[in-house]
Amino acid sequence: MGAGVSTAAANSGPRWPARVNLRNPAWLFAPALLFFAFFYVLPLADLLHLSVAGEAGLSYYARVFEVPLYWESLVRTFGIAAAVAALCALFGYPTALLIHRARGTWKLVLTAAVVLPYFISVLIRTYSWMVLLGRNGPINKLLLGLGIVDAPLALIFNRASVLISIGAVLLPLMVLTVGGSLARIDPLVQRAATASGAGPLAVFWRVLFPQTLPGLLAGVLLVFISALGFFITPSLLGGPADQMFAMHITQQADFLASGGFLQSLATVLLAVTLLVVAVAARFLGLEFIWGGQRANKPSRAATQGLVASWRRAVLDRAADLFGWPLLRALGAVPARLGRGVSGALATMAFLTLLLPIAIAALISFSDSAYMRFPPPAYSLRWYEKFLSDPVWMSSLGTSVAVGLLATVISVVLGTAAAFGLVRSSLPGKTAWMTFLVSPLIVPGVVLGLSLYSLFLRAGLAGSVPGLAAAHAIGGIPLVLVIVSASLQAVDMRQEQAAAVHGASPLRVFWFVTLPAIRPGVLAASFFAFLHSFDDLVLSMFLSGARMTTLPLRLWGNVNYKLDPVPAVVATFEVALIVVGLFLARSAWAARKRS
Repeated sequence: MGAGVSTAAANSGPRWPARVNLRNPAWLFAPALLFFAFFYVLPLADLLHLSVAGEAGLSYYARVFEVPLYWESLVRTFGIAAAVAALCALFGYPTALLIHRARGTWKLVLTAAVVLPYFISVLIRTYSWMVLLGRNGPINKLLLGLGIVDAPLALIFNRASVLISIGAVLLPLMVLTVGGSLARIDPLVQRAATASGAGPLAVFWRVLFPQTLPGLLAGVLLVFISALGFFITPSLLGGPADQMFAMHITQQADFLASGGFLQSLATVLLAVTLLVVAVAARFLGLEFIWGGQRANKPSRAATQGLVASWRRAVLDRAADLFGWPLLRALGAVPARLGRGVSGALATMAFLTLLLPIAIAALISFSDSAYMRFPPPAYSLRWYEKFLSDPVWMSSLGTSVAVGLLATVISVVLGTAAAFGLVRSSLPGKTAWMTFLVSPLIVPGVVLGLSLYSLFLRAGLAGSVPGLAAAHAIGGIPLVLVIVSASLQAVDMRQEQAAAVHGASPLRVFWFVTLPAIRPGVLAASFFAFLHSFDDLVLSMFLSGARMTTLPLRLWGNVNYKLDPVPAVVATFEVALIVVGLFLARSAWAARKRS
């Protein structure tokens, strides 16, 4: 979601001259729609039908809210998601601000420190936190060495470990969202405020913060929505009192034939998620889902009626009573203190992002039979184990095959849909864009459960094509957002010139448009592959007994063995992502030079 897509820009692109006008590219939107109709809309509709079908009717829903086990976990899920969103806002905003103010190589390094963890799988990052917070982990070793404690602390299997680990997983999402908002601020506005005599804190609170508030709110909502569907992290690091709602679905997934109660649980989670999105869209617009800018059109509700007038009066009164006095008080705080607090929070954020990865990399070279830090001795024992074990290699091969096929599907359909949205006069582009990126906000357990019944009937369960199609549901939105942004940056006059000289639409695309958007397509392909390669949730529902992907193999290892092999996989994945990001940056640089 880091790449923003401006709806206004999509609607206002230059048109082709009449005599060289290409055929309406809106039809390119159709393949993605058909794919989503079969693999996304139909399964969710089937899920809803199964939740109320049969003699039980709506009784399953009544059971969800009558049994304390379920409704208490739903309330608990809201509380955990809200706490995680608050933590990410507290640490993410100063981090984004620090990156925004950095220059040159330092800015590149800080950005990479945020982006790198963002693309590492949730399971591996959770494993790293298990190492870091474990009884024999580095934090306990440090506390014991300093004499602060006499015995190791119980740092895992509690609420704090759940909040910290989920927050660390979702913190990059907050930083990237706020960073995009900071990048859109006109620097001349800040210079004008400084020239008028405003101090650094006054400039921040009265100029910078109000302009980035929509981005901060969007980040809070995205983190909150993402946290609602978490189950991997609380399953591994939480205790009995930290069970989240999605965990009930995965724990009972072995009993899929027992009526529609499981489907009712998933429907409740989906309904809650969509309700939060609907409320957020009322204030921020649907564009907050993919990072686009809301068109500057005042809504009818915001400009007419007694309700709007009453709301404005309340907000104005609240600003007079609390807002401006608070700003004046904050403006009186010494600038050095403000920078110190901001820097300390950003430093803690970077440590939270990078320290678990570094420790996992060290453990991958351990000679110990289980997780210990620091390792008693170093060797390549576990690398040899991973590379020579046919079971691990089979799982790796399966994940690569599924990932490559999912990438092809995602890139072909996502790129075509991007052309259909950006280059056509298709009405309701914001609504269509929202529909195509909506899988990013649907909890994975809901999508996996909904696809299971359909795949079982279609004979796709436990097959590489079936799992690749399921992974492409999340890959297409990533490709769509990135390629749409690349298309908006293309100078259409070059395409028009080629068409004027007799080039067919296909030749114009192949020799003019594709070279211009190639870096975006390559980046989208890389991210679509990572999305599939790291997926655990859909694989749990759809892989079957005969096909085990690498994340599924890791899941079993982390739950039952806890040897350093997952650390080896983490190291390989970090290396893959570093190489991919380096190649993506090189491609963008080459494109700029040309």
